[in-house]
Amino acid sequence: MAIDWTILDKIQSMLSSGFMDWLMPKITMLGNAGIIWIIIGVVLLISKKHRKIGFLVLVGLLMGLIIGNGIVKNLVARPRPCWINKDFNMLIPIPKDYSFPSGHTQASVIAATILTFYRKEWGWIVVPLATGIAFSRLYLYVHFPTDVLGGAVLGFTIGLVTYYAGNKLIDAILKKRQRGESL
Repeated sequence: MAIDWTILDKIQSMLSSGFMDWLMPKITMLGNAGIIWIIIGVVLLISKKHRKIGFLVLVGLLMGLIIGNGIVKNLVARPRPCWINKDFNMLIPIPKDYSFPSGHTQASVIAATILTFYRKEWGWIVVPLATGIAFSRLYLYVHFPTDVLGGAVLGFTIGLVTYYAGNKLIDAILKKRQRGESL
């Protein structure tokens, strides 16, 4: 746990500035409730060409909500750094749910994993966005580094499973439908 505090302190001492104080709340807001990833999933769902991947992004996000935010957060019940160090000048409202794993990071990594596996070149956009959202949670003092790491590992796992298992399941359903078999 000492390494978590050391990293948070280093981020503040090395990077804190008026510009970062302005930028980081805006970046983190993109990840609030997974909104940017939900929007991307819905836009892809509307497009016939990318419908399957849009569906998989939304399914992955739902899985993350259930597993990470619904189960793991409440089992671990880890307090947030801003709950422990109440002297920190918060730039965003203090979250009310537990800290581990970072839901912003988890949702971002789920979506970025699925989208990058679908189209490698999309990774050049979604991976930096996911990384920025994850980093913003540290800068804003609402997560420990291990919360972000845990969210990333869980998000990558959920994203990978959703991508591969979801593709196989959808393809099997479509094949049955083409053959006129009932589901």
